[in-house]
Amino acid sequence: MLNRRGFVSCAICTAVGFAATEAMGQAAPAAAPQGVSRKVLSKTDLTGTNYVTVLMEVEFDAGFKVARHTHPGIESGFLMSGGGVLSVKGQPDRTLGANEGFQIPVEVPHAFQVGGEKTRLAITYVVDKDKPLASPAPE
Repeated sequence: MLNRRGFVSCAICTAVGFAATEAMGQAAPAAAPQGVSRKVLSKTDLTGTNYVTVLMEVEFDAGFKVARHTHPGIESGFLMSGGGVLSVKGQPDRTLGANEGFQIPVEVPHAFQVGGEKTRLAITYVVDKDKPLASPAPE
């Protein structure tokens, strides 16, 4: 059931607490890199499907860069405090601040550069539970 792609260095994978080599259904929280803290608030299997929803709270220190990556499902985020620049393939970069939200379509490469202050987000993923939560995307 594990989908082993061999990616270990994806910043968002460790930032949100799942190693990229582990499937969502069996993932265990990994140690977050310096500058990141995260907490899984809830995780729910969607009955009759191969999908899971994961709600997380993530904090990034000022200046942290989340490397370009993709998800095997939809990511919906809301900035509770702080801000930064969201880069999504095919879209102009978007500067986000507190009380703003965003959505990233399935498998679309994106990255986030945190601004000058600590940034706190609530993120919901609706993803295939047999795939890694995030995988690196080429620059």
